[in-house]
Amino acid sequence: MEKNNILKNYSGLLWLLAGITVGSIVGLIFGKSVESIKPLGDIFLNLLFTAVIPLVFFAVSSAIANIDRTKKLGRLLTIMVLVFLSTILISAVLTLVATWIFPIHQQLGNTPLPTEPEKIQSFGEQMTQLLTVGEFFEIGSRKNMLALIIFSVLVGFSTLYSGKEGDGFKNFLVSGNEVMKKLIILIMKLGPIGLGAYFAYQVGVFGPQLFGTYAKALGLYYGVGAFYFIVFFTLYAFVAGGFKAIKVFWKNNIVPSLTSIGTCSSIATIPANLDGARKMGVPDYITNVTIPLGSTLHKDGSSISSIVKIAVVFAIFGKDLVHVDTIILALGITVLVSIVEGGIPNGGYIGELLMISAYQLPPEALPPAMIIGTLVDPMATLLNATGDNVAAMLIARFTEGKNWMENKDLSS
Repeated sequence: MEKNNILKNYSGLLWLLAGITVGSIVGLIFGKSVESIKPLGDIFLNLLFTAVIPLVFFAVSSAIANIDRTKKLGRLLTIMVLVFLSTILISAVLTLVATWIFPIHQQLGNTPLPTEPEKIQSFGEQMTQLLTVGEFFEIGSRKNMLALIIFSVLVGFSTLYSGKEGDGFKNFLVSGNEVMKKLIILIMKLGPIGLGAYFAYQVGVFGPQLFGTYAKALGLYYGVGAFYFIVFFTLYAFVAGGFKAIKVFWKNNIVPSLTSIGTCSSIATIPANLDGARKMGVPDYITNVTIPLGSTLHKDGSSISSIVKIAVVFAIFGKDLVHVDTIILALGITVLVSIVEGGIPNGGYIGELLMISAYQLPPEALPPAMIIGTLVDPMATLLNATGDNVAAMLIARFTEGKNWMENKDLSS
């Protein structure tokens, strides 16, 4: 039964890998003649591009509209947000450094894909274009993802502060969110065919050297992920409560770790995390808020994968991830990815679309990023899910004081 459950949880991932594998073989065998099946990939991407706009609007707006304003947890929420942002940025910066030490572009030779021509704009013009649109209908374009997110946040808060008068609209947002989540699940049924066709096209047209790019990207991700999981989680636990906290954390993080790998879902790991955090001595009022919110807002694994995806796409398109403005934008995208993708099926693709929009890349940039996201999913889920436990310990440290563990029974 347990084996069947694991296969069920990973069925989507296995089908995507099967599609990618078949596509690679087809591309190697038929070469450039495989361009004829590229429209299959285009159809899949067009469906995804179309559905993702209303999905983001309903997901973000409904989440904010349903915040419980009656809870007096201002200090806790402030500390929680700071801890979440700090660990997300630390993991992102660590990955950036790793991409500089082990550059992915060395695997590509001289075959970058063509990019859209860049227009020279001032910083103010770039920020205006990135954050806002001039007409309402423009907010429905995938090229204006960040503007859409900001608009969705504003709609969510407007609904929240409308009180009872806004209940009807809030119910509409919640209902729309559920419908769009189901739509994304339906579209992703075409994922093996769409990604397989695109991968066949890439391998057939641009050559098998692309495998070197993906292989190095995977090695980079799993190397950085394992290092972050062991070293930085231990460091976070030490900051939270010294050597005693390190022992308590790793002792009670085994079950959540196995659960996250077995279910491939941060949401499904919540029960194990709640139990684990309590055994680590985290107060219930912190555990009950941090773990559920962390499952959707705190994604260290997604932070690492976001930087790796950007590095891979930049390598394929002949760009350098070294300029200050490019790096700052990458960190901003990473933070948004870690927040937006929570609770959305295949939510990592939202971040990939945001990346394409922010860097003004063509649609061909999406499949490589999606493939990387698919291949790193197990490690990403492990970091995303179990990172909430050590974050809860840090929040307890800064909320309850440095002696927060002394009044807890940690013998279980």
